[in-house]
Amino acid sequence: MDDKLTVFIALTGIAVLLQAGVLLAMYLAMRKTTSDLQALAAEVRTKVMPAIDQAQQIITDVRPKLEIIAENVRDTSTTVKAQVQRIDATVNDMVDRARLQVIRADELLGRTLDRVEHTSEFVQKTVVSPVRQISGLMQGITVGLEFLFAGRGRRNGGGREERRPVPQDEMFI
Repeated sequence: MDDKLTVFIALTGIAVLLQAGVLLAMYLAMRKTTSDLQALAAEVRTKVMPAIDQAQQIITDVRPKLEIIAENVRDTSTTVKAQVQRIDATVNDMVDRARLQVIRADELLGRTLDRVEHTSEFVQKTVVSPVRQISGLMQGITVGLEFLFAGRGRRNGGGREERRPVPQDEMFI
């Protein structure tokens, strides 16, 4: 049993030494990784941090200007909206006035055409009809007088009278 105990102690010692070696290797690897990370952090600080500081400075400088621009856009938007409303009201007023003028012109034209038609009928009744009647009467008198005066002295060889053609008066309009 003594041999077994010695072998067991020897194996335990070897295991402890092996474990110590693994722990030492882990320590060295962690130390190397830590130094690499510290170098990377230092590099980030030297290269990235100035850029971040610069960006913060730019944001700080630009912020008031952006606020002014936003305020100007808001004011301009309000002004444009008011102007558009005024233009809309003006255009609506102009359209309404134009519509009224068109209605008035239509009524005026309608009344004028009615008066022209009435005047035309009046002229027809009072001037043209009597002139036609007088023209017809004059034509009848002319034909009658020509018949009377032409019938006395002229007769052709067969005993018939020769009549002159009576020119037809053109109708007066």
